[in-house]
Amino acid sequence: MGKSKCKCGLKCILLFLVGACVYYNAEICFRGYSHWTMALLGGALFLAIGNINEKNAASKNMPLPFQGLLAAAFITASELAAGIILNVWLDLNIWDYSDLPFNFLGQICLRFSLIWIAVGIIAVVLDDYLRYLLFDEEKPKYRIIS
Repeated sequence: MGKSKCKCGLKCILLFLVGACVYYNAEICFRGYSHWTMALLGGALFLAIGNINEKNAASKNMPLPFQGLLAAAFITASELAAGIILNVWLDLNIWDYSDLPFNFLGQICLRFSLIWIAVGIIAVVLDDYLRYLLFDEEKPKYRIIS
């Protein structure tokens, strides 16, 4: 196994753990509880969101608010998939948005989809700075408008 593959694996593990810990602890701070599956979801989402602007030159020039919108769409879709599996099929009842307006199956709702935009922007910036500070990647630069 080459050094670059080992470094890439270490980077992915570290970024996954950061996302898992931040998401899990944020839920505890805001809701008073969480479930271990939310740590897994948070870690996976942090890796995916971090890759929004890592793959090609066009996405590196994407305005930060648009990155937040993409992240929010991905988080919402992932929350729906996880909710259907964990809450509906497995009946774990980890969350239920049924009492909130504009919800779908009680698993996603407009209010949280809008919150995910800000969370997505924070995740993009945190990922970029972790890559810059810990893995000597390019210093982040952001555009607000196109």
